[in-house]
Amino acid sequence: MNPSFRIGSRLVGGAHPVYFVADIAANHDGDLERAKELIHVAAGAGATAAKFQNFQAARIVSDRGFRELGGQQSHQAQWKKSVTEVYQQATVPWEWTPVLKAECARAGIDYFSAPYDFGAVDMLDPFVDVYKVGSGDITWLEMLEKIASKGKPVMLATGASDIGDVQRAMRCLQAAGVPLVLMQCNTNYTASLENFQHIHLNVLRTYRTMYPGVVLGLSDHTPGHATTLGAVALGACVIEKHFTDDNGREGPDHKFAMNPVSWREMVARTRELQAALGSPCKFVAGNECDTVVIQRRCVRAACEIAAGTVLTRDLLEVLRPAPHDAVMPFELPEVLGRRTALALRAGEHLVWEKISPA
Repeated sequence: MNPSFRIGSRLVGGAHPVYFVADIAANHDGDLERAKELIHVAAGAGATAAKFQNFQAARIVSDRGFRELGGQQSHQAQWKKSVTEVYQQATVPWEWTPVLKAECARAGIDYFSAPYDFGAVDMLDPFVDVYKVGSGDITWLEMLEKIASKGKPVMLATGASDIGDVQRAMRCLQAAGVPLVLMQCNTNYTASLENFQHIHLNVLRTYRTMYPGVVLGLSDHTPGHATTLGAVALGACVIEKHFTDDNGREGPDHKFAMNPVSWREMVARTRELQAALGSPCKFVAGNECDTVVIQRRCVRAACEIAAGTVLTRDLLEVLRPAPHDAVMPFELPEVLGRRTALALRAGEHLVWEKISPA
């Protein structure tokens, strides 16, 4: 089963081109003009959509909660400012939304966002054709129900979760009857090469078995193209990666984001892979019509053979090429013991019309 559905004017899933989501996230660096420029750079690199994140610091993080952890952990340990300050600076003002939507339209790509509070869900509704649920909200069923109530497709990332978390969230979203993209994800943002050991792309096989009616995807933060190509080979139809124009810029997401060069290469290699995956049916491919003749063997006369001769194995040889009307090697047992209806020249390929019926 190859499910698909529509996001705006594009069909996603099935045999349709992989849908590439450039997650600009915090890489706008608080500058609307920079955000607009990144949209065009992403489009030029082959992105299908530019995604943002709509949150307000006070509605996504507890300043006291992070202070009580006794120090910032994981990738946040590298941040020079507090978690609350970083989120405050990364906030996308709501008034940017129609501007970003219009800019994506001008660039020829889709616009959408991941909302992180109820108000953001309502604010985005007139502007998006799909919602993204970040991994951190997979256990917040109220939020899933709120998003699903809009009746639009939902992309669900499943990083830092177990199969029970996924099942709980999927029951909630499937009850609403909205089209879904179920995305394997790992939420370690350290850009360490060791992270490849923790991607577990084979989870996509599990998702396909458990949820045959949903589109599969990958939300990923590793460098290079291995995870993208592996996920597509396993059936992923949506790929989300962070995007920046400069990995050296200061900010929480720049270091592990894809840049225009790597993004363009990822898209090109993926398009090649998707073309190469082709059909699950085994048949002689269209570009093999000549080689199926010149590389295969057929049954040929090993010497001059007079009409009426009983064919024995020593009178025959199996050689290339194999014209389409030739007797094939697997048909040898049916040939032996029959008489020739017509004379055969040495090296001539056998055809059934020159062999008497048994």
